[in-house]
Amino acid sequence: MTQAIDSPRLTAESHSYICSSSSDPRWILGVPMGNDGYGFQLSLLQSWQLLRGTDIVHVAARQQRLITALAINGPRPRGFLVGLLWPECREPRALESLRVSIHLISRQVPGLLINGGAVLSLSELVDVDLHRVRAQIRELSRAGLNGNVASCLHQLRDADLLPGWYDDWVLFEQSRLRQDRLHAFQIIARESLKRCDCDSAVAASEAALEIEPLYESALGLLIQAQRQQGNYAAAVQAFEKYQAKLDEDMGLVPSDAIRRFIADISSQPGAKRTT
Repeated sequence: MTQAIDSPRLTAESHSYICSSSSDPRWILGVPMGNDGYGFQLSLLQSWQLLRGTDIVHVAARQQRLITALAINGPRPRGFLVGLLWPECREPRALESLRVSIHLISRQVPGLLINGGAVLSLSELVDVDLHRVRAQIRELSRAGLNGNVASCLHQLRDADLLPGWYDDWVLFEQSRLRQDRLHAFQIIARESLKRCDCDSAVAASEAALEIEPLYESALGLLIQAQRQQGNYAAAVQAFEKYQAKLDEDMGLVPSDAIRRFIADISSQPGAKRTT
């Protein structure tokens, strides 16, 4: 049976939570509940932040890394966590670092961690913004575009994972999320074009190019959307910007297909001729 870490030793703070829970349905297992039913809000996108109810919880960097590893990877054995977080340390020292981190988190934020013996996990009362974005991307891949396109674009556009973190395992997750977002933006752009929603197609294509300026598929969708809008000059300018970047970074030229496409647009009235 799993149990909250250090649950037999209640701090004065956690005792007050439990007393409050007996009379206030917004408290569950000693954790204050937000309006969305979660006791904790963990933000990994844009910047790291932990909320307990509506209060910001300030956590030291070492504890942040453990919480983040569990949020990204889910429940994991202690051996996995010490190898991930302290790969340069000998196992006894790494295990001690893990024990200290667990102790400090469980004292400062009771109820956040769950101890399943050899396995650690975050409480089900933790809402993680990264999980919401990943669920949104999965739904886009499964069912296509549905609901508020502007809201979807806004959430995906701001979904930078822990900028400024350079651990190898974080860099891997950053790269994976960027690729997933690129795929999601491409779905939005394509389906928006089919619906003749050129504004959303332009916004999604531009968002993809912000992540990867040399993503020719996104450039093609952007040019198609601008062509449907009759904005030929913008389409040519987008191509020329891409062409210059590709030459500067890679010493390459755009594909024949995209060059033929832009040549046709360049012949339209109002389009600036490309060289």
